[in-house]
Amino acid sequence: MSRIDPRGPNRLARLPIVHQLQQSVGLQRGMLVAGLVITTLFVLTAILAPLVAPYGYSQLRGPDGVFGAQQPPSAAHLFGTTVGGYDVLSRVLWGAQTALFVIVVAVLLSIFAGVFLGLVSGYFGGWLDRVLVVVCDAVYAFPSLLLAIVMSIVISGGKSDLVGGVMAAAISITVVFIPQYFRVIRAETVRIKGEAYVESARVLGSGNIRIMLRHVLRNATRTLPLIFTLNASEAILTLAGLGFLGFGIEPTAASEWGFDLNKAISDVSSGIWWTSLYPGLAIVLVVMGITLVGESLNDLADPRLRGRRAVGASAGLVAETSVVPGGTLTAGPGGLDGLERAPIHPNDGEATS
Repeated sequence: MSRIDPRGPNRLARLPIVHQLQQSVGLQRGMLVAGLVITTLFVLTAILAPLVAPYGYSQLRGPDGVFGAQQPPSAAHLFGTTVGGYDVLSRVLWGAQTALFVIVVAVLLSIFAGVFLGLVSGYFGGWLDRVLVVVCDAVYAFPSLLLAIVMSIVISGGKSDLVGGVMAAAISITVVFIPQYFRVIRAETVRIKGEAYVESARVLGSGNIRIMLRHVLRNATRTLPLIFTLNASEAILTLAGLGFLGFGIEPTAASEWGFDLNKAISDVSSGIWWTSLYPGLAIVLVVMGITLVGESLNDLADPRLRGRRAVGASAGLVAETSVVPGGTLTAGPGGLDGLERAPIHPNDGEATS
């Protein structure tokens, strides 16, 4: 007879998302579940876009000939066609792939650069710390979208092919995000390097690199998942802003929602709603889903917000089952309500002869 490992459920409960789902209650759980559903659909759409999209992102003709520009929704084109003659549904589905690619590249580059700089700056201090703090504060104070536009022009050089356009947008967003990770990691490193276990490791002869990697880094990066989710939604908005302002990716290189919105501006005043509705709706839904996940994780990271409902429920349960010298509080013909509503006589509490 096989023996069941009792640690199996505990291991499952320790998984990041499962652990947060068990902690969440009420509205927090609803927000987290809704955000996870929307985000999962977005990721699956991006991965399966080549399979589920009816046409290619730059395809202009099918078996029946040319699609035609600004065609209304029909059986052949469920979301209609754009002013350039592209299928709107296919552009929306392929756009999820471009957005996911930019999010992954931008956030990963930001994490590596921001964590490294924050760790070195907070641990060693000195003139290097002062210089990095001044530079990151200056970058952080600069308008993020304007900085992304400048970096996109410098990096892409006017080219908007798939690799150049996506990498330009990703690196532009990376420059904007690095100060955020730098600030968080530096503050945690300054706090952690003064802890007793770090001093003990230093006394035992551990080098700076070993202490930074084994003791400081492990404890300083616990809040990164929260920043990751919040920055992912901001990355989509920055990418859409770059495309809407004309610094995005050409439609023959990749599909990008902001660029499609830019081309649909003139359609709105002409009563052609489908060319702008679906790309805009995709941006709103994805940003909302990722933001719900990030805000829920942020609330669950605060014990005061995470446990207030549970504390309220347990407090009511304790009140109902509290024990007093004469028995439980439920004693009496009227129960707790009867005790609370019972009239108070002036002779109550006096000793009787």
